[in-house]
Amino acid sequence: MRIGIIGAGGMGTVHFNNYAHIAGCEVAALCDPSPQAQKLVQGMDVRVYADPGEMLAQEQLDVVDVCTPTFLHKQHVTQALQSGRHVICEKPLALHYADARTLYDLAEQKGVLLLVGQVLQYAPSSRVLKDLVRTKEYGRLLDAQFLRLSACPRWVKNGWLFDREKSGHIPFDLHIHDLDLIISMLGKPDEAACTSAGRPGLSYKEHYRFSYRFGDTTVCAEAAWYNADIPFTATWRACFENAVVIHDGERVTAYQFDAPPRAFDVEEKVKIPTGINLPPTGMFLEELSDFIRIISENPDGLQPRKEEILELVRILESYTADA
Repeated sequence: MRIGIIGAGGMGTVHFNNYAHIAGCEVAALCDPSPQAQKLVQGMDVRVYADPGEMLAQEQLDVVDVCTPTFLHKQHVTQALQSGRHVICEKPLALHYADARTLYDLAEQKGVLLLVGQVLQYAPSSRVLKDLVRTKEYGRLLDAQFLRLSACPRWVKNGWLFDREKSGHIPFDLHIHDLDLIISMLGKPDEAACTSAGRPGLSYKEHYRFSYRFGDTTVCAEAAWYNADIPFTATWRACFENAVVIHDGERVTAYQFDAPPRAFDVEEKVKIPTGINLPPTGMFLEELSDFIRIISENPDGLQPRKEEILELVRILESYTADA
């Protein structure tokens, strides 16, 4: 399967490195006007383009993988779908519900698949939690809390993350990971709300608290770009009828009365170097391998996770509209 990647930045580099480990996949072309693109493919038989339209016109591609900054997703996904190629798009698909639905409609008109890279779905810790919610091994989920906290991303080029119309701010940058997992486990929430806070004079809020209700199950979450050099934190705690299960960022442990703590195996069996400031991980390999499998084996052309992704964008847009 011949892949063309649009974007040679952080996520483009991660995807490029992982395709080399997927049997039957070949990155045939890379589109990015920056010198990073030439550096990435040095010594390889991969053509580099500065313009997506030229790449789409010149190359025989089965899949286009869009890894550009968020505000370019709509443009690049539209171009790729119009060319009749299957599309993989890094999260978020779009910042507006109407745009996300338009992209899915276009994919269906063209008879191709549109897959969105919500990589947390492929984390071993996420799979443990989803399995426990599904099987009710410890009873029904009563309550859960998710934390995703970061230092302010001052490293971002040209500061585009701080422009709401380009990034969607914290809801689309950080909370999107946890909300996507929550929706995939529990469905559409009956209630969704958030509060936010930050220093005056900024173009964005620095801290958000989110709350959700799914029937009798309550879920809360926090996400932040702190004005402090804190370690990145991504944890969760899930309270079931008969156990509390905690992910501390590395381990997943279940605690009960009258039983010793149970440690779940969340060690990744394969870890691929990312090529950026992320440690080696197997999540992206799992994600992209699954996407390639779906494209190869999906005979009816049904759009995977379409309704969940649309609900995700709808809720997140409501938070940024009120910011």
